[in-house]
Amino acid sequence: MKSQAVFYHAGCPVCVAAEHQVLELIDRNKVNVDVVHLGEAKNRLAAAKAVGVKSVPALVVDGQVLHINFGAAIEALE
Repeated sequence: MKSQAVFYHAGCPVCVAAEHQVLELIDRNKVNVDVVHLGEAKNRLAAAKAVGVKSVPALVVDGQVLHINFGAAIEALE
């Protein structure tokens, strides 16, 4: 069974660079990745906060939040 992952970002240069690097590293045969641009999908902010995302870019894998670098605090996207 494939792992589930969500990559949250805000579209800033830090986030976009992290997205490209993360997607290159992940084996898509083993992990389903949903990429969410929170600047464009404000309706997904509550879900991101609910799983513990504090800043973006962040990768959530099977419910575990991995904060990558720092592009923006989640509150700045509200």
